[in-house]
Amino acid sequence: MKVIRHTISMLVVVTLAWLAALSATAHAGGKPPEDVLKNWYKLVLELVRHTPTYSPPVASRAFAYLGVTSFEATATGSKDLKSLAGQLHELTPVPQRQTGKTYDESVVLNAAISFAVQNFFTHTGPTGQRALAAMSKKMKANVAKGLAADVVARSEEHGKAVAEHILAWSMSDGGARIENMGFPLEYKLTAGPAHWVPTSKIAQQQFPLLPGWGKNRTFATPNGATCPLPPPLEYSEDKNSEFYKEALEVYDTVNTLTPDQRAIARFWSDDPMLSPTPPGHWISIAMAALEKDHADVERMVEVQALLGVTVADAFIGCWDAKFKYDLVRPISYIKRLIDPKWEALLITPPFPEYPSGHSTQSGAAAVVLAKLFGENYAFEDHTHEADGLIPRKYKSFWDAAEEAGISRLYGGIHYRAAIVQGLQQGKCIGAYTNALITRR
Repeated sequence: MKVIRHTISMLVVVTLAWLAALSATAHAGGKPPEDVLKNWYKLVLELVRHTPTYSPPVASRAFAYLGVTSFEATATGSKDLKSLAGQLHELTPVPQRQTGKTYDESVVLNAAISFAVQNFFTHTGPTGQRALAAMSKKMKANVAKGLAADVVARSEEHGKAVAEHILAWSMSDGGARIENMGFPLEYKLTAGPAHWVPTSKIAQQQFPLLPGWGKNRTFATPNGATCPLPPPLEYSEDKNSEFYKEALEVYDTVNTLTPDQRAIARFWSDDPMLSPTPPGHWISIAMAALEKDHADVERMVEVQALLGVTVADAFIGCWDAKFKYDLVRPISYIKRLIDPKWEALLITPPFPEYPSGHSTQSGAAAVVLAKLFGENYAFEDHTHEADGLIPRKYKSFWDAAEEAGISRLYGGIHYRAAIVQGLQQGKCIGAYTNALITRR
């Protein structure tokens, strides 16, 4: 694993350098807005790897605000797009363009997303900071190429004003400040064998990650508890109990994995600092679909805003349930009651088990993307190709979501119930996003 991680790290450095260089490629009359959005999102997926505080819930939050920023900046100049103000909780109308004045869409969008990325990634690492600075400088020059100075200035001012409005809105959601990488300095563990206990020897991870995240302000769902789950199976150490059988399934599955099951577990692992994280994985899938369909900028910002909103709400809903039930992880139960020498294929994340975060956010993403692209939209996922993982093919977004869910059983991370119920929770959360109106 050390060799693989070092290779991935080097690939990230190369990719960041390539993205910064890519932004220098000029188009006649400036860069089209579609390229502006695409280039920034490619960089953001890499910045997530370089930002220590960006665990999956935190990353999902950033994707939501970046998506909304891009959407609102574009919507102010569109006859077709309808603002999300008044639809997303506590979002008030963004600044509007001056009537009768000329604006350039690429400059507006670049100013908005550049400001947003710089503010949402202030804690990214040195490599990310260098790439971000290079991207900002070169994109600013490229989008302005061939335009009148007053148009550039007016467009930049407007894009930044929209982004400032969204940033100010974000500061009151409960997730704006992340201290100690999201691990509380004080926390009282729930007593009893049914409840979560630390699974890592790392001192920082003796308390669970982001225990209050489920109380954050949501975007489209009414609150984190809106899509409730049935309780997990009743805890038991009886070998004839359903709970014991569920743990035994994890044990037996990991011990008898096929090569394809191992590949699935690795493909969807999406570990923080080694990948764009689970929400970034779905953002990558959406980017590829948009590129395949030759989508225009209005379609692009619509998709990224809706997908960002739903994965962010999914993590809030999932975390609300996780800390409500506070269920023990398979590795803790199995080592204590079945086989003390057993090890999971993947590293167990430092927070309660039920439901599966991969499943909840994948279910939500699949519901939203299916509405946007079609129920039977087949695709090939190249998200981790640069990391040496073979792309995988899917018949639909739900097909991919189900594989993402079951990957956590193969990895030894979750019991089956957490996967099944997580996917259902995701469906419920995705339905609230699908109710948003983005077109006039």
